[in-house]
Amino acid sequence: MDASDGHENAPSAKKSGKTSLLDSGEDFEVLDEEDIDDDLPPLEDAGGGDGDKAENGEKKNADEESEASEQLDEWLDVLGNDQLKKKVLEAGKGRGSRPQKGQNVEINLKTSLMDGTLVEEQHNLSFTLGDGDITQALDLTVQLMEMGEKALIHTDAKYAYGARGSLEPEVPPNTPLSLEVELLEATDVPDVELMLPSQRIALAIRKRERGNVHYQRADYAFAVNSYSIALQITDSNSKVDISPEEEEELLDVKVKCLNNMAASQLKLDHYDAALKSCVSALAHQPDNIKALFRMGKVLALQGEYTEAIQTLRKALKLEPSNKTIHAELSKLVKKHSEQRGAEQAMYKKMLGNPTSSSGIQKSRAKSSWGLSWKWLFGATAVAIGGVALSVVIAARN
Repeated sequence: MDASDGHENAPSAKKSGKTSLLDSGEDFEVLDEEDIDDDLPPLEDAGGGDGDKAENGEKKNADEESEASEQLDEWLDVLGNDQLKKKVLEAGKGRGSRPQKGQNVEINLKTSLMDGTLVEEQHNLSFTLGDGDITQALDLTVQLMEMGEKALIHTDAKYAYGARGSLEPEVPPNTPLSLEVELLEATDVPDVELMLPSQRIALAIRKRERGNVHYQRADYAFAVNSYSIALQITDSNSKVDISPEEEEELLDVKVKCLNNMAASQLKLDHYDAALKSCVSALAHQPDNIKALFRMGKVLALQGEYTEAIQTLRKALKLEPSNKTIHAELSKLVKKHSEQRGAEQAMYKKMLGNPTSSSGIQKSRAKSSWGLSWKWLFGATAVAIGGVALSVVIAARN
């Protein structure tokens, strides 16, 4: 991760405190069914007139009041695992007023430990529902609230600040929380194409920073989601004038998102996706050292050692004092050398040790050549002896 990208400011009351990427397709809304008879009842059963209507109306109102009281008294097990529960404290304006995913919502939030210790109280906290801008507990339960409703939410640490906890607000690791939430407003998000360039830049930066928070908590899939949203903002067409300086700033945000997305994808072992993110970053900034470094790591993990070494050497040439690149390159060169040695040994084994066999053949050739010379010398000696004997016999005669 970029050192500058990893620092997170504490979420302010108006800054999206981000979270859930669980876009479950379930509709938690239970529709009321009305019994409608198309056929008229028989004449003898039709009597009663206005008196029956009044009685039915009173019964219906009583049923609705009973249902409302039950909702106020009952806990809703949101995920069915008893780790995220919601209870209505004050009823809202009806199911039709519930916010939709993708809308900007505004809430009042009071966060406490389960023993009642106050952790944080925020007023007019705004975020985009379903974008992972807030804790998963809020992202999942606020969409079940009615406008004006006040609710109590009990959440396991898994859907709050997890095993790592939080410094701001101060929450210990693995701590379940109690949340009091009031839904104030829900509005459609503005058209990104009509935003002022400064607004687009600020929004993209907020989404990227939220991705950094997810990364620091090891929620890498959520981090990828936040970076993807930020990239959509940077890539959208603008219907308003934008200066070259603002275009350059948007591009810088985009490259940072691509770099951090590659880091998250590496953690998820999504090597092809990580390589694609690095290639996209380098298409805009060919000498981006972080993109080159991560691309080298991806290539090494894919077994492309030659290309990985070339990429890391390019990064090191741009920043010779970078110890991280030095270490990674040294480790990779050593590993590549070991792999080549193992491959050569395997080839020798497959070919039956050609060096030894050639030595044996040379030895055999040398032995056979020495044997031929012995026979030749012997035959010559016999011939010479025969000639000498003939000469002696002739001389005596």
